[in-house]
Amino acid sequence: MPADPPGPGHRPGRPHVLILGGTTEARRLAQALSADADSPYRVTTSLAGRVAAPVLPPGETRIGGFGGPAGLAQWIAAHRVTQLVDATHPFAERMSFNAARAAALSGVPLLALRRPGWTPGPGDAWHFADSLAGAAALLPGLGSRVFLTTGRMGLHSFAHLTEPWFLVRSVDPPDAPAPPRLEVLLARGPFTLDDERELLARHRVDLLVTKDSGGSATAPKLTAAREAGIPVLVVRRPPAPGGVPHTGSVDGVLRWLSDREAGRRKP
Repeated sequence: MPADPPGPGHRPGRPHVLILGGTTEARRLAQALSADADSPYRVTTSLAGRVAAPVLPPGETRIGGFGGPAGLAQWIAAHRVTQLVDATHPFAERMSFNAARAAALSGVPLLALRRPGWTPGPGDAWHFADSLAGAAALLPGLGSRVFLTTGRMGLHSFAHLTEPWFLVRSVDPPDAPAPPRLEVLLARGPFTLDDERELLARHRVDLLVTKDSGGSATAPKLTAAREAGIPVLVVRRPPAPGGVPHTGSVDGVLRWLSDREAGRRKP
């Protein structure tokens, strides 16, 4: 596999942190590690390439897959990566397992940055499913005007539902197959609570369907649904690879990196 050319901020000898990104937390981590030109780290963020015009984080970036765990391990070795951070979306199950296997193959330490999941509070009417297919099976009994926020890549799971009306909001237009009664809003978040209140009211939404993505960036829709008395159908997170240390915050990653560097420099 040919090596990507080093970025403009590359300085030999610095520890090289590879961030598997695409999330708000990944961008914040890249920003924290690239705050100034004298940063002790070289930072590369890898993006899956599913968005046509992604918001690029500071530091170096690469876009596209690695070709599985072996390809990722080869990239790590070729680019002298010293620490690997899995800051992918909680539902990027395959990438997280690939990262765990690549870390084992390469011997490079891995930390997962996993944002805490959501939990229902007073006034919430939540229903749960273990998969998109499970959510599609439960949906007809819960609502008829659906704000579907599970991502454009999973619309095929709902394509057979011909009666409900669906509203989907995404950065890029979704691909077929998709539900026949579908309205698409092209927009890039984050969205405020007022945004979500207005959207639910304007489209007369009576059911919100979402993944348990967690974090604060997309949580306002849950508050708006609670205020409006709208039920929420939540898809639970897939299993994460076992044995991988994890933290729920960017600060936790920064402490982990600092501790590893301090240990590496001890005589």
